[in-house]
Amino acid sequence: MSRAGAAALALAVGGLSACAPKAQAPAPGPLALDCARPFEAQAAAIAAQPGFTETKSPGEPYRYINAQDGRASYVITLPDAPAHPALVRQVSGPKGQDTTGCAYGDKPAYEQLFAYLTSLTAARRR
Repeated sequence: MSRAGAAALALAVGGLSACAPKAQAPAPGPLALDCARPFEAQAAAIAAQPGFTETKSPGEPYRYINAQDGRASYVITLPDAPAHPALVRQVSGPKGQDTTGCAYGDKPAYEQLFAYLTSLTAARRR
């Protein structure tokens, strides 16, 4: 192939790739918990994640932050919750549900909350 032909081919291929849609970056994963961060700052960062919605069930002392695609959820305690302040994160993955959390307040109450949420996950698998 001549130099002119090679240059024309390079321009044509380069021109086509410039028109091709750019690959989208993968969506960021759910925010990992960092128990060294203050409770309020971490709760705010969790609630501000794109692609997540917040719900609160009447009579329950928790806020629920759920990924719209169902891959992750967070439980954030409210002041009247026995474990307050505390955060729990559940993420679905290839090996099942991964549950982690941060206890800022009453440790035994947090352990009860964590055990309860873990038992709900186990019940859903049945």
